[in-house]
Amino acid sequence: MSAHDHFSLAAARPDFAAIAAWIPQGASVLDLGCGDGSLLRYLHGTRKVRGYGVEIDDLNIVACIQNGVNVIQSNLESGLSSFESEAFDYVILSQTLQATRHTEALMQEILRVGREGIVSFPNFGYWRGRINVLLGNMPVSKDLPYQWYDTPNVHLCTLHDFETFCADKGVHILDRRVMTGKSEVKLLPNLLGSTAVYRFRRAG
Repeated sequence: MSAHDHFSLAAARPDFAAIAAWIPQGASVLDLGCGDGSLLRYLHGTRKVRGYGVEIDDLNIVACIQNGVNVIQSNLESGLSSFESEAFDYVILSQTLQATRHTEALMQEILRVGREGIVSFPNFGYWRGRINVLLGNMPVSKDLPYQWYDTPNVHLCTLHDFETFCADKGVHILDRRVMTGKSEVKLLPNLLGSTAVYRFRRAG
């Protein structure tokens, strides 16, 4: 992948650069719900990572193969039993958390299979979304592009929701980055940030 391709991917998905900043050169990575393999391509090009993607959609499987990404066709909701404990340095769930039905079980599996986990998700507490709800409409935005009737999202959450979940379930947050577009948000992130990226491990 060329430097131009890296730049284009980072521009389209600012969370890619945030994720890459936490991953050392040559780390092993499992990307859950990897789509067309863009994140793994980006991480291979920028961090020389080794690893696999997990994806269920047939068209995305074909795209991964065309992109030179190692991919396993599997449903995340059935768990990660085919992977040994601590098989990877990092397990990533990028912009997929909100579409999972068994979120708690999947988070526990991420921490079993990986030494650390990384997730990114749209922040439902973002101020533009709050205004839409106040006006009587479900939010539709670049980060939440679906209408209420065709959305794959079943568990939308705010930053506060996710952090409370982690505290209750024995998940230790190591780092957090909140963004709106390409800009990092540090002031009132639960209100002013549209996308959140977290790095975590099992507490204790």
